[in-house]
Amino acid sequence: MTLIGRTRARGVETLRLDAPERRNALSAALVGELADALTDAGEDTGVRAVVLTHTGNTFSAGADLRDPPAPEALVGLLRGIVELPKPVLARVTGHVRAGGLGLLAACDIAVASRAATFAFTEVRIGVAPAVISLPLLPRTDPRALARYYLTGERLDTAEAARIGLLTAAGDDVDEVLAPILDGLRRSAPGALAETKRLLTARVLETFDRDAADLTALSARLFASAHAREGMTAFLERRDPEWVV
Repeated sequence: MTLIGRTRARGVETLRLDAPERRNALSAALVGELADALTDAGEDTGVRAVVLTHTGNTFSAGADLRDPPAPEALVGLLRGIVELPKPVLARVTGHVRAGGLGLLAACDIAVASRAATFAFTEVRIGVAPAVISLPLLPRTDPRALARYYLTGERLDTAEAARIGLLTAAGDDVDEVLAPILDGLRRSAPGALAETKRLLTARVLETFDRDAADLTALSARLFASAHAREGMTAFLERRDPEWVV
């Protein structure tokens, strides 16, 4: 069963997270398949830009707790989006949680419908948003991240745009995307690649400097007693033992 749908129209490759029954959680299989699809799009001269979207009412719920990807695999996926020599756009019409926000931050442009919501829920299951910080910290307001990382509060699209998680939002996400895609189709492929390289240089510096440390932190936290309790409580739909 494929977990990533692929369609193309006028040079734009659309990659669709297609595991709605699991809320498009980032399983080892989905991460691997998405990484392969991105590599294919990057090497295909007929692709001008990539749109990353989803089926169902959730863009991604974050790591699949039953089959989580290795931290190194998630780092590779996020870096692959940042390094792809073509613009990658997130098209969101549903909810985004935890690791899904890493995908959003890795994309060059992120557009959402006003129905979308966002939350860094890692602390509520006993871990931290470690690996996804690689694209998030260079691109998002640090004071806002301090609040939302630490509390797990839910954000609406207006707040997500204000702090840099989103480029734009609207009632009709495709209407918002239309002029952006038109601009990309009118741009020279080589110029797009070099312009993206300028824009992502600071993000890639963060990967080079911090990826090993954050990968180790993620692995350590997921193996902790707090994480075991938090994930068990989540799957059993109860509060973890530390809630007061």
